[in-house]
Amino acid sequence: MLEQDWIYGFLGGLLIGTGGAVFLLMNGRIMGASGILGGLLDGSGRANARERLAFLAGTILMPIPLYPFFRSVDTHITTDLTVIVLGGLMVGLGTRLANGCTSGHGVCGISRLSFRGISATAIYILMGGFTLSVLRHIWGVI
Repeated sequence: MLEQDWIYGFLGGLLIGTGGAVFLLMNGRIMGASGILGGLLDGSGRANARERLAFLAGTILMPIPLYPFFRSVDTHITTDLTVIVLGGLMVGLGTRLANGCTSGHGVCGISRLSFRGISATAIYILMGGFTLSVLRHIWGVI
């Protein structure tokens, strides 16, 4: 039987890309999830807080109605809660240092041929590979 898990990534990419295009066309701003959340947390996004909350609610709640159709997707995530929490904190720190995340730089930045987006994406992909190599092959925690 032909391996078909790539379809999940393909469909997810289409949905994220479409969401980014609609967000840009409707709001004139880049759809960066970390910027949307960060604006709520630091207070700089008070003017459009409802829009930000709606975006985050959709991002968090949309998997619920899709669950019956995609129950068997295996994420291969570790069961070590410490690694998960530290990983989340590192992603958050990297997002702040890069002034954006994968949706802002990777999806929206690269599609607009932004040098900054392309550079940031190349750096975080390389650092993600490096971090995975160290944590898996040297420290053996994942």
